[in-house]
Amino acid sequence: MEKFTVHTGQAAPLRASNVDTDQIIPVRFLTRLTKAGHGQDLFADWRDDPEFVLNRQPYDRATILVAGTDFGTGSSREGAVYALTDHGFRAIIAPRFGDIFTGNAHQNGLLPVVVPAPVVERLWELLEREPTAPVTVDLVTRTVRADGVECRFDVPAEVRDRLLAGLDDIGTTLQHTEDIAAYEARRRPALPTTTRQRGPGRGHP
Repeated sequence: MEKFTVHTGQAAPLRASNVDTDQIIPVRFLTRLTKAGHGQDLFADWRDDPEFVLNRQPYDRATILVAGTDFGTGSSREGAVYALTDHGFRAIIAPRFGDIFTGNAHQNGLLPVVVPAPVVERLWELLEREPTAPVTVDLVTRTVRADGVECRFDVPAEVRDRLLAGLDDIGTTLQHTEDIAAYEARRRPALPTTTRQRGPGRGHP
């Protein structure tokens, strides 16, 4: 998983709230067995509208999405995160996220950044007034910065440490392979054993 430390990039203002995972990627597209390839189906039901924000330059190159409250609610599909990361997004800024979406995002190197609604509104106004204005998401200092905007955000310490190191659950576990092997070596002699049953069958001498 790619490390997340400090990311500065193009941001896209998505003036929409209650964007659930079926809007992020409709269920009919969840047929792939890998994480790759989902980006082409991101917001598929909205992409026919030429005025949709990700259809317009320079927002079509965005790596940061600024959305309304309750982003990523609904079903638990991890494909929603795959679609966002495969499209190139590194961070989503919103006032509130779905809990399962947040967990899936953390496991895939996508950073959900919770800031107050007035800060989102200021970012929307900035990006609509100056479309190429850079936005910085700094996980080291836990700060969002843009022209005239600076806001601290919280993230659990364990999650922050893993994102800074580029580790998901599997990567974290693999850091302890020697300890795991030593534990298994100690444990096996104490495990119960079975022997092959002899005789014509259970219940017979």
